[in-house]
This record gives sequence, structure tokens and C-alpha cells, in this order.
Amino acid sequence: MERYKITRLFFEDIRPRTIKKGLTLEEARKHCQDPETSSSTCTSAKRKAYTKTHGAWFDSYDHE
Repeated sequence: MERYKITRLFFEDIRPRTIKKGLTLEEARKHCQDPETSSSTCTSAKRKAYTKTHGAWFDSYDHE
């Protein structure tokens, strides 16, 4: 079975960060469809603060 990882990409930093590993395709897609996984759609105070500190970002998935 193929496994996927979640990578956080930043608009001002070319170094992506792997934040989750070992997910199924369904799990990876579900994660990335959550509005809290992008600085442009997040609404929680935690994610807004994260954006203030790190700049614009979004989560993406890819094969491990």
C-alpha cells in the first residue's frame, strides 16, 4: 500500500517541512482539505499566530 506524507510549504522559505508521515491517500487528502491547513483559509487563533510568525504557508501531500 502506498503511503503519503504531509509537507508544509512556505511562500517566503524554500525549505518545506514534513509534518506527518505514513498516511493513506484518503487521510492525506482529508488533511489538506481542512481549511486550517492553509494560511489563506485558517480561522483559529493558533493558526493565525503561526502565520504571523512564519508567513504565508499551506500543506500539501506527496508519496513518501
